[in-house]
Amino acid sequence: MLDSLGQHERALSGPIPEYGTEALRELAHSFIVQCYQELEREWVIDSRLADIDREISQTGTYTHTEEELTHGARIAWRNSNRCIGRLFWQSLDVLDERSLDTPEEIHQACCRHIEYARNGGDIRPTITVFQPETPHTERIRIWNYQLLRYAGYETEDGIAGDPAECEFTRYCQSHGWDGDGGPFDPLPHVIQIGDDEPELFDVPAELFEEVEITHPQYDWFGELGLRWYDVPIVSSMRLEIGGISYTAAPFNGWYLSTEIGARNFADEDRYDMLAEIGTRLGYDTSEDRSLWKDEALVELNRAVVHSFDEAGVTLVDHHTATEQFAQFERNEERAGREVTGDRSWLLPPMSSATTHVFDQTYDTTVKTPNFFYMSE
Repeated sequence: MLDSLGQHERALSGPIPEYGTEALRELAHSFIVQCYQELEREWVIDSRLADIDREISQTGTYTHTEEELTHGARIAWRNSNRCIGRLFWQSLDVLDERSLDTPEEIHQACCRHIEYARNGGDIRPTITVFQPETPHTERIRIWNYQLLRYAGYETEDGIAGDPAECEFTRYCQSHGWDGDGGPFDPLPHVIQIGDDEPELFDVPAELFEEVEITHPQYDWFGELGLRWYDVPIVSSMRLEIGGISYTAAPFNGWYLSTEIGARNFADEDRYDMLAEIGTRLGYDTSEDRSLWKDEALVELNRAVVHSFDEAGVTLVDHHTATEQFAQFERNEERAGREVTGDRSWLLPPMSSATTHVFDQTYDTTVKTPNFFYMSE
């Protein structure tokens, strides 16, 4: 769900903006007014703006209260144009870890995030927010794309594991990490403070829980040996609230089934499983006219939904997700807010024409608070 924010294209990437005092003051004012109006606590606004003006004048920055951080992170999810799971924006749990400032402490907080968000399979939308980058604090960077992710190894026989992670895997190996070279090998966390050398930390084995992929009808599906981790925790984006950039703020929802079944396992530049499945289904995969790719895609996604259900792990299918998005649109209309969105991302990667999104257009304006990719 939130994972769809971080897939593939990086059109929202760019350098972290450096706001001057007046620009920061303007962004802070806009957010504070919005925040407390939505929380129906308008009487707080004037005194809070005065405090922020004074803090910016003295320090060149300002500090969000826990209430502002929580509501700001939730608005950021609500404003995420590429995410179809925004119906649940108000349920986002915000873990405030702004007091931590060492790689070891941050890694341990990331581990707590994994366990908290997993919640025994009943996945909780969660974000952990570390200290922001300010004139007085150093940038915290989590270099992993997600807190749970598989390595990718380039071999003489092709790529073992996830091709999307080959470059990151090479970096980890060059800094002393040694994986087992298999197709589902957990990557370590790579955490950097300021200009210090990044530090690597293994994810404890007990925290890397996976779902074995089987099929409700075809016993041979289990022979493929497919599995996937249960919680998609995006960790490579920055959170901007009222002009303040939180450069380390890993967040998660639960998986949309097609993220795994129609992209991670199906894409030719990822695990590329469609031909193998099509052949096992008895199709001639030498020509596309038989629609073997479509049949294989459906059965692969059936397997993913079935497997997560059997494991008792939260996952939403693409039909249910688009119905939930329609409810989000109705809720926003009642609240007097226009829904922004990127239609090319909101459309599921299969059966798109069966969803209401197929016939819609959306304003693509990027509002803040929001999540943004960071340039290397």
